[in-house]
Amino acid sequence: MANQSAFIDGYWRSGDLAKIDEDGFIYIMDRKKDMINRGGEKVYSVEVENVIYTHPKVLEVAVVGIPDEIFGEMVKAFIVTKENIVLEKDEIIEFTSKQLASYKVPKEIEFVSELPRNPGGKVLKNRLKNA
Repeated sequence: MANQSAFIDGYWRSGDLAKIDEDGFIYIMDRKKDMINRGGEKVYSVEVENVIYTHPKVLEVAVVGIPDEIFGEMVKAFIVTKENIVLEKDEIIEFTSKQLASYKVPKEIEFVSELPRNPGGKVLKNRLKNA
């Protein structure tokens, strides 16, 4: 529930990050709290997730930022594979390296049987960050 601090000049600040293109179209990029800051470079978790979702062996994915001593945060992907499928970390790194800038490629990958969710079905990324 939003409180008064979420309103500035009568506008509600949702926490969504968006961009407007030259034609005036608005694109929601990510949630501010889900953005990863890797050495000053902004990584939108949803962008990395969208690339990983296109891998034919991936059923679900969630990407979070985890602490990194040098760059502040690093990209970590939690992946649920399709049933009875074997997927290696190197496959994901190679796959994402072809489609993303190097600082957006997950440095850590963890395969899980399921992603933690709230009763509404939303992935609990804060639980993954603290795992």
